Amino acid sequence: MTNDRATARACIEQLYAAHHTEIYGYLCRMLRDDELAADLTQETFVKAYRAFDSLADFNRARAWLYQIAGRTALDELRRRKIVRFVPWTGESRGSAPSAEELALQGRLSGEMERALAVIPERQRNALMLAEVQGLTGVELADALGVSHVAARALLTRARESLRQALAVERARGAVDGARAHGPTDPSPATGQRRGGPRRGHR
Repeated sequence: MTNDRATARACIEQLYAAHHTEIYGYLCRMLRDDELAADLTQETFVKAYRAFDSLADFNRARAWLYQIAGRTALDELRRRKIVRFVPWTGESRGSAPSAEELALQGRLSGEMERALAVIPERQRNALMLAEVQGLTGVELADALGVSHVAARALLTRARESLRQALAVERARGAVDGARAHGPTDPSPATGQRRGGPRRGHR
């Protein structure tokens, strides 16, 4: 956008004031580590300053920041080989939340965490940006670094992956629940032994 470092610094300071809180919240959910999220929030804006000349349109700076933050978080997750997610506790958009929206909002927190753990990182990131951070359309595409069509396709695959993973987790939970209760005794509690009443002695 500009090679003027003074202008770049002023713009980044403006972006920091406007967006650092939501970027920090996004990183907290990605990393489940507040201190690490705070460090990577700072790193995100340092990277943004260094790469400021790559920002073609200041009006699309929010998505650009999410792209930088997302890449920074995924790099850290891959380095540490951890995949964690903190469910959102806000209200759902729309009148009929889908299975993946319910999961992402934490209503199925145990199943959700296990299901998300098996979803590819790019799909997980797309779900978070769309369902948690509220990015849509061109903004989501910019944050993912892909075309609008590709972003929609990735989000569709991510939702389908989450639905399938949740189905597996629910089935596993049902089996575990049945095992926990153990086999039931079909005989009535009449005090009689199995095999029918004993015959009296003649």
